[in-house]
Amino acid sequence: MRHLLQDTGVNVTVMAPVPWFPFRGKVWGGYSKFAQVPKAEVRNGVSVEHPRFLVIPKVGMGLTPSFLYQTAKRALKARLDAGEKIDLIDAHYLYPDGVAAAKLGETFGIPVVMTARGSDVTEIGRMPGPQSLILKAMASAAHTICVSNSLRDELISFGADAGKITTLRNGVDAERFREVEREKTRKKWQVSGKVSLFAGWLIERKRVDIMLDAVAKLDDVTAVIAGEGPLLADLKAQVNRLGIENRTLFLGKQQPEDMPSAFSAADVLVLPSEREGWANVLLESMACGTPVVSRAVAGALDLVTCDEAGVLVDGDDPQLYANAIDKVVSAPENRDKTRRYAGAFGWREISLAQEKIFKRAVSEYN
Repeated sequence: MRHLLQDTGVNVTVMAPVPWFPFRGKVWGGYSKFAQVPKAEVRNGVSVEHPRFLVIPKVGMGLTPSFLYQTAKRALKARLDAGEKIDLIDAHYLYPDGVAAAKLGETFGIPVVMTARGSDVTEIGRMPGPQSLILKAMASAAHTICVSNSLRDELISFGADAGKITTLRNGVDAERFREVEREKTRKKWQVSGKVSLFAGWLIERKRVDIMLDAVAKLDDVTAVIAGEGPLLADLKAQVNRLGIENRTLFLGKQQPEDMPSAFSAADVLVLPSEREGWANVLLESMACGTPVVSRAVAGALDLVTCDEAGVLVDGDDPQLYANAIDKVVSAPENRDKTRRYAGAFGWREISLAQEKIFKRAVSEYN
């Protein structure tokens, strides 16, 4: 969105509802973070509103679009009653956000453009109930954007209108993601030899276990894991079983500003995820000069298309990942080529294409 504002004449305000929760204490775990979110804030010069909506954990998935719609309807009505002019609703993630946004558009007579980003198609979209609501919302919306061709193909296989779906990949901010502090970071990590990095949420579908099994098959490779999540203890136990404690480093949760140096310090980024829409982490790593090894899914198929980018792997076999990691780290001269390759994936052309879709949606609706 920052690039959309920078490259086009679009004006943006953001409505980002958060689940209602009354208690701030740490004893309530992750839910307490919702209570700490301000009702309104300004980020990068953009006004952001956070109305609260009801969420019923685990059993309320089918009700969430309705709860989200009711909350957003009140907040949007207040804006319109105050005289704010809104030409278009731009909704990201098809369920529940896109479903609620489509209903908002019908209620207030405002065109809607939705963007599919990954698991809203590959996971939630495969569930019969949500899929039906997603297809209904897509039919009502002016247009749907997908961040990879595979997501577009899957939505069409569900029965969506191909003529109302466009693929617009994500871009990378080359000013932010560039090689920085490579040797300084490696010294801080106290690593020598080659470094295989995983960056992300430590959950089952990310399959970090495959990277650890692969590293165990390579003598001169250290595994560095940046992130936190429910599988942390299991992954540490796996490291102990594999006997690679002296070649594994758990960094924990990293701040966004720390990631360019982490990418830069690695020799390869490994992403064995079972599902991804468009994994920004792949492009961010490449922009820092670090090629990738990724499972051959979704956006990775659009992105990893040459040796400079990295290697794609089919399936779960750790030996195949070990072979791919070894191939990448054995070609350190590719780092400059990797950066140049990533440089072609800028934001400007995406922002201009997005603006074109928005203008057409408003014009046709009017």
